[in-house]
Amino acid sequence: MSVRICTLDEIPDRSARSFCVGSGSWPLRGFVVRLGDAVRAYVNRCPHAGHPLNFRPDEFFAPGEPLLLCHSHGALFEPTNGECVDGPCAGEALTSLPVRVEEGVVFLDGDPDELANQYA
Repeated sequence: MSVRICTLDEIPDRSARSFCVGSGSWPLRGFVVRLGDAVRAYVNRCPHAGHPLNFRPDEFFAPGEPLLLCHSHGALFEPTNGECVDGPCAGEALTSLPVRVEEGVVFLDGDPDELANQYA
């Protein structure tokens, strides 16, 4: 099973886009990061306190930085692998999600409800 998230064109290079897929009271909340033609996806939850990384829609990068930012506690993450490089969860990492790009469309591979339960 796979779920369409967005088109690659909907994510400017070196930026991110949030998504919410699945059913029920606890759908899977994540975000995709575009780095050129490469796309990574993560569960939108900081490993430090479980808060979403962003306060505003699609604002995941630190201002003027090439790193992802948890706006709650200031943790900084590498966008390529989700590793926390600074802040209260240094050495931990964001939970990655399986995604692929096919004909310019970003897909989440797997059942979103099962993934949501797995990463709850």
